[in-house]
Amino acid sequence: MSVILPCLDEERSVGLCVEEARAALAAASVPHEVIVVDNGSVDGSVAAAEAAGADVVRETLPGYGSALRAGFAAASGDVIVMADADFTYDLSKLPSLVEPVRRGEADMVVGGRLDAATRRTMPVLHRLVGTPVLTFLVARACRRRVVSDSQSGFRAFRRDRLDDLDLRSTGMELASEMLIRAARAGLRVQEVPTGYRPRIGESKLDSFADGRRHLQLILLLAPDLMLIGPGALLLAVGLLFSVLAFLQPVGISVGSLRWQPVFFSGTAIVLGVQLLLAGAVLAHRSSVSAGGMRRWFSFVGSPAFLPRCLAFGLAGIALGLTIDAVLLVGWLQDGSSPQRYGQALTSVAQSLLILGGTLASFGVVGRFLAPLRASGDRARVADGLRSS
Repeated sequence: MSVILPCLDEERSVGLCVEEARAALAAASVPHEVIVVDNGSVDGSVAAAEAAGADVVRETLPGYGSALRAGFAAASGDVIVMADADFTYDLSKLPSLVEPVRRGEADMVVGGRLDAATRRTMPVLHRLVGTPVLTFLVARACRRRVVSDSQSGFRAFRRDRLDDLDLRSTGMELASEMLIRAARAGLRVQEVPTGYRPRIGESKLDSFADGRRHLQLILLLAPDLMLIGPGALLLAVGLLFSVLAFLQPVGISVGSLRWQPVFFSGTAIVLGVQLLLAGAVLAHRSSVSAGGMRRWFSFVGSPAFLPRCLAFGLAGIALGLTIDAVLLVGWLQDGSSPQRYGQALTSVAQSLLILGGTLASFGVVGRFLAPLRASGDRARVADGLRSS
C-alpha cells in the first residue's frame, strides 16, 4: 500500500504524519510505503520527511493536484491513500479507511470529517458555506449523493482504477474531479468517519480562488448541471408563458392585479436558448467533459453546425422583422392601440430578433475562427516535427 502526502512548507508536521502513518500500518501488518511529494518547500520539510522514513518525490509544477498526481505516478502499492501533511487527518485510522478497499467492498473510500465533534475545527466559512455548497454541486454532477463531505482529502482507492479516473486537475479542485469521475465511471464509493484535527502551521488554501477553480471544474465536467439543465428549464417556462400570453392577452389575474407574462417569457426563452447553446458547445469542446455528454452533443462537431447556426439565425431575424412589420402596418391602418395579441406577438418578435442575432453572430464568428484554429493546430504539428 502507498500513502501519498503532498507537502509545501510543512516542516513542523510532515514528520509527525509520516511517523503516524507508518506506525498505524505496521501495527496492522500492512506492507506499505509513505511518499511525500515536495511541491517547492523552502523550509526543512524534505529533511523532516526523510528523517521520519518517507520516500520523497519532488514536483516542480505547483498545486495540490499536481503534487498528488506525481505521487500517484510514483506509487507502487495496489492500494493508494492520499492525505495531507499538515496533521489534520488522523492517520492512525488508516487501517479502517483502507479495509473496505482491501476486502473488495469498495473501489474508493473517503474519510468523512463532518461529525459533530470535528466540525468546529474547520474554518467557519468552509464549514458553513464552502464545503456544503461544493458537496451539493458535486452530488448534482455525480447525479447522486456519493458522500457527505466531498472536500475531504483523506481517501483510499484501488490503483487499478486510477486510469478510469483520468485525473487532470492541478489544484485543490482535484478532490471534486476525483469524485465526479469516479461516480460517472461506476466506481463503488464508500465513506467512513475519520475525524479532523486543527492543522499545524499556516494554511495554503485560498478560499475564493480555490472555490472558483472548483466551480469551473464542475462546470466543465458537468455542463448539464449549470448550463443545459437550467437552460432547458428556462426555455420550457418561457414557452409556457408565451402560450399563456396568447390565451390570456389581457394578462393573468393575480389578486387585484393583472400580470402580463410576455416580458418574462421572452427573457426566459432567450436566456434558455443561450444557456443550451453554451452548454452544448462546452460539452462537446471541453477535453474534460464526461463522455456521455460529449456524445449527446456530437452534432456540434459537424461541419454543418456553424452554417446551420447562421441560417437559423438569419431566418429568426427575418421572421422577427416580418412580425414587427405586420404589427406596424396594422397600427398605421387603424391608428389605435395594438391589436388583441399585439403584446404577445411583439414579445415573440423580440425573442426571435435576439436569438437570431445570437445564432447568426455565433455562426459568423465560428466560421472566421475555425480556419485560424486549424492553422494554429497545423503550426503546432509542424513545430513538433521540426523539433523531432
